[in-house]
Amino acid sequence: MAVQPLEPPVERPSAESRRADLHAALDIARFAEGTAGEAWALLARVMFMEGKPRFPMIAAEFDLSPPQAIVLRLLSEPRPMGDLATAMHCDNSNITGIVDRLSERGLVQRQPAEHDRRVKLIAVTEAGSRLRDDLNRRFAEPPEAIARLSEGDLVALRDILRRAVGD
Repeated sequence: MAVQPLEPPVERPSAESRRADLHAALDIARFAEGTAGEAWALLARVMFMEGKPRFPMIAAEFDLSPPQAIVLRLLSEPRPMGDLATAMHCDNSNITGIVDRLSERGLVQRQPAEHDRRVKLIAVTEAGSRLRDDLNRRFAEPPEAIARLSEGDLVALRDILRRAVGD
């Protein structure tokens, strides 16, 4: 029986190469038309290709999954489980699991609704409120792509974006 020669190992693309491929796939600049389209494509690049990967990374810093971080941030006041499911675009059963894990950590608690004792409201605890505030402060830190701009550019960008959102 002849020994088959070993095939050379398949070279996997590096993380940097995979990220570049992902950026190329998500970049809408080549489809943008006009100055407004170019501005939108650049804003989308900062938000979705640089900003979006930050969300799971920041959530993990607080030992939260991204869905747990979102639910915690949605609880500025007690809300029914169904409202959370609607806000998260998922089934009630998914919210139950997320809330269970947050509850096990003492970050949220279930309360009966005053208007209907069958409805359970999810409320943030004092510990959850502190963690949510820390999480929100961390999310509010601008990504490097924004932070490295000059003060003059930051003022101009802020003012332009305020006009864009109507503030």
